[in-house]
Amino acid sequence: MQLARADLLKAYRTMALIRVFEERVQREMSSGDIPGSTHLYAGQEASAVGISMHLTDIDRVASTHRGHGHSIAKGCDVDGMMAEIFARATGICHGKGGSMHIADLDKGMLGANGIVGGAPPLACGAALTAKLTGSGAVAVAYTGDGGFNQGTTAESLNLARVWDLPVIFAIEDNGFAEATASSWAVAGDIVVRAAGYGIPAERVDGTDVFAVHEAAGRAVARGRAGEGPTVLHITVPRYLGHFSGDADTYRTPAEKQSMRSERDCLKVFRAKVVPAGLIDEAELDAIDAEAAASVEGAVVAARAAPRPDPATVATDVYVSYP
Repeated sequence: MQLARADLLKAYRTMALIRVFEERVQREMSSGDIPGSTHLYAGQEASAVGISMHLTDIDRVASTHRGHGHSIAKGCDVDGMMAEIFARATGICHGKGGSMHIADLDKGMLGANGIVGGAPPLACGAALTAKLTGSGAVAVAYTGDGGFNQGTTAESLNLARVWDLPVIFAIEDNGFAEATASSWAVAGDIVVRAAGYGIPAERVDGTDVFAVHEAAGRAVARGRAGEGPTVLHITVPRYLGHFSGDADTYRTPAEKQSMRSERDCLKVFRAKVVPAGLIDEAELDAIDAEAAASVEGAVVAARAAPRPDPATVATDVYVSYP
């Protein structure tokens, strides 16, 4: 599938922005100014971007604890996200959610989620709403290789098939559920396991945004046409530790270096579009600089922003429905 030049530029711009954002958050964590912990998405950018290129604001995404990339790809404001991570009142959730709970319902981002396997049931709910209202929307449930083993995911796969819900289960397999290798803990084959529920599934190279885009396009089209759920087993590298304090000693330095040199979605993108004459190298370099400036501005603004007023501690905690 040949993408328009504007789409190519947007895809690279979003992937570059996610990469710079995550690397900057990693640096800022060492300052001690960010409370709690973070789970960074660096290396996995093509997965969220390839999928989100098919989505609009009416489509819903339920994320994981590693949710910054999903949020940016879905259109969440980077300044608001950075302020949220710094726990500032100007944050996208007013400084009350932090890294693992970024949400923006106006953009269709139902939120990051600290519960492993927490996204699939939420996405099924959103997909059921879409089906009953006839909105034509789809829902995406992100989870990992570890989350795929959870009972919540198994129940969601069954429900999605029984009710033919327009939901895409994006299984981002980065090789490790925290420090446990998926090769040791995930029985069988994820694609074959999905087939056991009667759900179409395919394995996708998550370093190739074009491959993800094509597979996601088929899945989204099935959902919008009323043909039910899809499972995408997306293999991705995870450049950094599971969380900000992870010593990451379960992978060798050589393994981590190999991931960066051989499995980098930004390099893969450049290797495809530059030789083909679709985009100049200098133009991509300019996008990298633009992303760096955008994230720098977000950090400066976040540091200058006020902290939440203690008087608002109970605001937004509970909602009263009519």
